[in-house]
Amino acid sequence: MTTISIVYFSGSGHTHLMAEAFAEGASKVSDTKVQLFRITGEQIQNGRWHNEEVLEALNQSDAIVFGSPTYMGGVAAQFKAFVDAASGIWFQQLWKNKLAGGFTHSGSPSGDKQGTLLYLAINAAQHSMIWVGAGEMSQNGINRLGSYMGVMGQAFPDFSGTKAVELDSGDRLSVELYGERIAQISKGWKS
Repeated sequence: MTTISIVYFSGSGHTHLMAEAFAEGASKVSDTKVQLFRITGEQIQNGRWHNEEVLEALNQSDAIVFGSPTYMGGVAAQFKAFVDAASGIWFQQLWKNKLAGGFTHSGSPSGDKQGTLLYLAINAAQHSMIWVGAGEMSQNGINRLGSYMGVMGQAFPDFSGTKAVELDSGDRLSVELYGERIAQISKGWKS
């Protein structure tokens, strides 16, 4: 059994929908267990994220996928608090040779999302993880934002708060295919 964990923060709900779509895609691959770990404000005390159970589950995973909205050209502060808290894991190199990937979402077509994906990949590299890119050409709505480092999503912000949160259908399919890709690669990587 291959275990893939998705650790993410979602402010408005779009990144959460991406995490769920990733899990759906990964679950299509036989003998794959998918775990979603949402970073919440309650887990952050005095500026530090803390949840030993989540860290232990991540330590036992074959692949860890990171998700954060892009705020002001980078990861959300809540996600950064998680990364900082995982420095003890880094020091022990407990995630070394695990597969890694990432996804992000923002309100504008660019929003400097590439900066967020690079941050996620650099964090994985510091943990000595093996980064897996998106692997889909930009066509027929799939990978519509042209990202190969990981998956990007975009929806124009609803400042009125009256619209239901939803993903663009191409973004949803892109992240679903990414989940399936990482699950397939994890299965081969583990054996």
